[in-house]
Amino acid sequence: MSITAPERTASAPGRGPGRRLQRYLLWPARNLWRSLTSMRIALALLFLLAIAAVPGALLPQRDLNATKTSQYIADNGTVGEVLDNLQMFEVFSSIWFTSIYALLFISLVGCLTPRIADHARSLRARPVAAPRNLARLPRHEVRETHGTPEQIADTIGQGLRGWRTTVRTVEKPTPDGGSLTVVEVSAEKGYLREFGNLVFHFSLLALLVAIAAGKMFGYEGTRILAADGQEGLCNTSTAVYDSFRAGNLVDGTNLNEFCIRVEAFDASYLETGQPDMYTATLQYQSGTEIRNNEWNQRALKVNDPLRVAGDRVYLLGHGFAPTFTVTFPDGRTRTQTVPFQPDELQTMMSSGAARFDTPAGLYPDEDERRKNQIAVEGLFAPTAVFDGGLMTSAWPIPDNPAVAIDIYQGDTGLDTGRPQNVYSLNVDMINQGRLLKLERVNLLAGQDTRLADGTTVRFDGYQRWVSLQVSHDPAQKWVLVASITMLGGLLVSLLIKRRRVWARITPQEGRESPRCTVDMAGLARTDQAGWGENFPDMVDALLSQSVPTDAHPTQPRRPL
Repeated sequence: MSITAPERTASAPGRGPGRRLQRYLLWPARNLWRSLTSMRIALALLFLLAIAAVPGALLPQRDLNATKTSQYIADNGTVGEVLDNLQMFEVFSSIWFTSIYALLFISLVGCLTPRIADHARSLRARPVAAPRNLARLPRHEVRETHGTPEQIADTIGQGLRGWRTTVRTVEKPTPDGGSLTVVEVSAEKGYLREFGNLVFHFSLLALLVAIAAGKMFGYEGTRILAADGQEGLCNTSTAVYDSFRAGNLVDGTNLNEFCIRVEAFDASYLETGQPDMYTATLQYQSGTEIRNNEWNQRALKVNDPLRVAGDRVYLLGHGFAPTFTVTFPDGRTRTQTVPFQPDELQTMMSSGAARFDTPAGLYPDEDERRKNQIAVEGLFAPTAVFDGGLMTSAWPIPDNPAVAIDIYQGDTGLDTGRPQNVYSLNVDMINQGRLLKLERVNLLAGQDTRLADGTTVRFDGYQRWVSLQVSHDPAQKWVLVASITMLGGLLVSLLIKRRRVWARITPQEGRESPRCTVDMAGLARTDQAGWGENFPDMVDALLSQSVPTDAHPTQPRRPL
């Protein structure tokens, strides 16, 4: 006789598609959510976010200085290319940094939301009843005092003002088969500690949101202006900036309307040549002042921005802009004042380049015209010192300005329409022989040199230039508010101590006057809780009497 197993059907328990859906999708998703929203993961993500920001501080970032970033990649070869592929030069907009940021946001929201509900329930709940054995708690004292249990409980309650207290009456059996009425007092305080903790974390969450909003709706633009009172900047378009970085939700239109110009610049130095203070005299106008041509004046210093029309204008740096005049063979001239980049901040030795196109009609043939363009590349020294024909700068203050320049003739690349480095000539043009070096010369202010075809190049002097940054961050105030609130919540969570006190009042039988034994204990989230050796004093103060001679602590007093 054979026994066959019962036929399994698709509807057997644990084998249906619903069960498989729970096992392979719902349960893993639930476990993943629980892990992501734990405080441990939130702290790990916050620490990981701090580590991820380190490359953004150590490596040049493309959105801040594209030229320096390209030069860094070129100098480091394969390593630079690998770092570029890993988005190390665009850290704060990279996929991996944004992912950490988003996960931290989700983790904080999921972690804090249940804690709000728990804290709300704890605020409505009564203090917990006294434990069965109070002697096991870290702080424990026993006293004997006169009065009924109700009177003593009322005295303790009055002494615990500011605490949340509740009184319970418990009937306990006696050995003779009767019952004894015992009064228990439960008190708690320090609920603000958890409230401060929640405020701190939600302020951190608000800080992350404000920073993200500022990045999405904000923009930054930099521009170099000559400090001559003539060249100006009007914040009407992104085209007026040398470099412009906009948030993801900024299209470059509807910028805050204002205009600025630099009247003068002054730099003071220490005896060692280190800069002491930079001050630019700025004129600005906004709103109706632009239509009425009214100007306001202000001194702009480092870390002291101008706030105008909701934007901030920072002074980033300064330098010198030599002025060159090229006189072509037909007598017509071209003059340019071009900014040179400081190479040595202690002496302000600077380098740069200038390009001059030929006057209209001088060379009717286009190819001939490109072969006769003039380019100048070299160094500028504020206080020039010549040693064997080599020029150096001895001091950042312009006491003896001079230039050491190479003069080129040929195709400068002005007709290509391609962007070029403002501080150097195109090396490819030089290597291909399209731009020929004709002369190397040192010139003081007012001196010139003549080329073979009669063209002269004169160094006329210099102008100061300053680098300004216009920054717009609509969430800046919210970042400040979130930071202050976060600090306040942190202080509350650190200074407020969560404590619990219980008193069990047991009447003594067989006495003429009412007398009770008071068993008191204290417990804190931290063992310290600010009590130290003062817990017995607190018990005495609550009972409004000195310690009787027959008091007997059940265990030695412990320091907090």
